[in-house]
Amino acid sequence: MRYFIFLFLFFFACFSIAEETTWLLIDTQKKVIEVKQGWRTLASFTGISIGRAGAKLKQKIGDNITPLGTYEIAYIKDNSHFSRFFGLNYPSMADAESAIMDKRISDLEFQEIKLAHSNNMLPPQDTALGGYIGIHGIGQGNKNIHGVFDWTQGCVALSNQQIDQLAIWIYQGMRVQIK
Repeated sequence: MRYFIFLFLFFFACFSIAEETTWLLIDTQKKVIEVKQGWRTLASFTGISIGRAGAKLKQKIGDNITPLGTYEIAYIKDNSHFSRFFGLNYPSMADAESAIMDKRISDLEFQEIKLAHSNNMLPPQDTALGGYIGIHGIGQGNKNIHGVFDWTQGCVALSNQQIDQLAIWIYQGMRVQIK
């Protein structure tokens, strides 16, 4: 009987893993992006660069902070200044709620962000919180700086080779956890 219970649990676990979608975990301390399926790591990209001011609660446009939180891939640009660009649906509702409580955005900006999220659309990118946050390559940028210094204005950057490798996993709506 134990054998059959074990087999049942084993097949259930395998089936459950197969049904789970892939998502990204960006660890800003370890400087790594992991492609995850449930708890399993399917691929890993090291030596990333983040915003010049580090990763934390993004305060405003131009602060060079990579925002922490949960986002989704909102759009994909295969031909950008930075090679490929996977745009996030930043600011999230959590970002907007924090900002409205701290009076960093107006009521109108909050309502516009809320409406966009409720309609599963890209939130406004021109609010006081900034926008155009994503994952990208370095394009024609200085390859000697990448991975050594944090150089972005709030995005997460990989080498051009890494962004091409990551692209095979990316889809619109993919969950991205930045910690």
